[in-house]
Amino acid sequence: MGRMTEAVKHLLIVNVILFFATQLYGDQMYQWMSLWFPKNNNFQWWQVVTHMFMHGNLMHIVFNMYALWAFGTPLEQVWGKGKFLFFYFSAGLGSAALHTGVNYFLFNEGLSALEGAGIVRTQVLDILVNGQYSPGWYDLAPKSTIDAMLTAFNTPVVGASGAIYGILVAFAFMYSEAKLMLIFLPVPIKAKYFVPILIAVDLIFGIGNVNTGVAHFAHIGGALIGFIMMWYWKKNQFNNRRWD
Repeated sequence: MGRMTEAVKHLLIVNVILFFATQLYGDQMYQWMSLWFPKNNNFQWWQVVTHMFMHGNLMHIVFNMYALWAFGTPLEQVWGKGKFLFFYFSAGLGSAALHTGVNYFLFNEGLSALEGAGIVRTQVLDILVNGQYSPGWYDLAPKSTIDAMLTAFNTPVVGASGAIYGILVAFAFMYSEAKLMLIFLPVPIKAKYFVPILIAVDLIFGIGNVNTGVAHFAHIGGALIGFIMMWYWKKNQFNNRRWD
């Protein structure tokens, strides 16, 4: 794999610095830099970028930074620094867009259910903005619908995982025969099978709305943008060009 490339190195440094900063300033850092639901008072426009540099715990950042180094380095060696960074942040923004879009769907589904039961929409929003909820809502709509609405509104997303999933897709495009292994399944699997399996697992959990503490649609969004870009670049022979 050779030496660590420049863009990967700088991304690692920024991520590690901000991780240690969150250990010092805690909730304030997460409030400022995590990606919140746009109707939440904590939302700020810059969070669509800053959330990519925030991580929930040590294992979260270790796994993401290892993947960035392992899969990002060979891509940057071929693409150059500028092209790699363009791809990385594009996948990260796509991740934020799909995650937020799904949250809007879940949020509005809950609002519509409560409206159908006779509660005024603005009343629900006022309660949520004040950091509260009404236990009576569970008597008016399915628990899963209300829980999904509350989670969408109140839970921010952090992590470079969306951008990393884009990198994984690009790696599978360019090094499809490379053999990779899952920690819990120590059997070598070719990248062209390994990456789709990871995405399929996220899709199953995401559609099933399984509460795993993972933003599955953020992963899928990064992977989707990564796939679209790689497909377009390959079709136009763009993969052969470097942006140094």
